[in-house]
Amino acid sequence: MDQLTHIDEQGRPRMVNVGDKADTHRTAVAKGSIYMMPETLQRIRDGGIAKGDVLSVAQTAGILAAKNTAYAIPMCHNIFITGVEMDFFVDEEHSAIHIEATASTIGKTGIELESLHAVSVAALTIYDMCKAIDRGMRISDIRLSSKSGGKSGDYREE
Repeated sequence: MDQLTHIDEQGRPRMVNVGDKADTHRTAVAKGSIYMMPETLQRIRDGGIAKGDVLSVAQTAGILAAKNTAYAIPMCHNIFITGVEMDFFVDEEHSAIHIEATASTIGKTGIELESLHAVSVAALTIYDMCKAIDRGMRISDIRLSSKSGGKSGDYREE
């Protein structure tokens, strides 16, 4: 991979043609975290946020984000998503919620952006629902954790 595939010979953006590629089963896992005050984390756990069940809404927002990735990322293909799973891990020691999204497809192009978008929007949803009590929340470490399938093969973060 020594060239940017979304740039044409004239240096202009383009959407890569994947029409000749074979359909393969593809899965991508993305992770990220949102750090907050311990009091905020406790209120989320206790269901004490006025806007509702924070993690349930964030889960729904993450799934919806994965389904709409092509509308937010200009060169991203609109792909058929076969599944999206959202997981949230409460980390009291670091006063954080760690978010994981697993997205899968059978198709001609990867699903990494869908899982990354799901984590990003889930974290933003948590921020939105809790900002009235904690504007200092910090979203960080959004990354691709692993992927499988496709021409470029498997990837797993170190």
